[in-house]
Amino acid sequence: MNTIWRRATVIGLALALMVSVISFADAPEGFTSLFNGKDLTGWKGDSRLWSVKDGVIVGNTENVKLSHNSFLMTEKKYSDFVLRVKVKLRNHNSGVQFRSEALDDYAAKGYQADVAEATYFGMLYEEQGRGILPYWNALSDQERADIFNASKKGEWNEYEITCNGDHVKMVLNGKVTLDFDDPEGAKEGIIGLQLHAGPGMQVEFKDIYIKDLAPKKDEKK
Repeated sequence: MNTIWRRATVIGLALALMVSVISFADAPEGFTSLFNGKDLTGWKGDSRLWSVKDGVIVGNTENVKLSHNSFLMTEKKYSDFVLRVKVKLRNHNSGVQFRSEALDDYAAKGYQADVAEATYFGMLYEEQGRGILPYWNALSDQERADIFNASKKGEWNEYEITCNGDHVKMVLNGKVTLDFDDPEGAKEGIIGLQLHAGPGMQVEFKDIYIKDLAPKKDEKK
């Protein structure tokens, strides 16, 4: 009986491991995973703030008082792409940086798909730049409310962000929240995950995939 039980346990653990590995390895067709589900290979950030638990990137500031917003950033830069990422915010404020510049002390400058408890979830913000962009203030109260209502408080939310030349498009849980051309915006930069200064907070990220739309070197004229 003990032998049978041990074999069943070993088989069960092996199957669980296989499922785990497959889930992280199998990116959607045409996409590449930016997170291996095990550690922060390919990323850089304050090790006091970021960890990996059960296949999820966890950012937490409960034990560290931030003097400024801090980011976990990709080591690689990207220009034209489709980015997919799932995020779950426990409290306060976060965001997904893209086409951004890495600054000293894990700060960042550039585009941010906002993640917030308040009405800014779904907004495009420019960190350490233009701030709230004019397009947002041009929306009606109802349009902004419709964007925020696409978010799911305390649950997993999925962003799909497309950048191609001047064109930027953001989709939150299937709802288009932004679709415009921005000649002033940066055209290349890192991907970043935000921990916001202020009260202690926690945010989680998973299923981070990117499809490169930039032409290959041999395709350029």
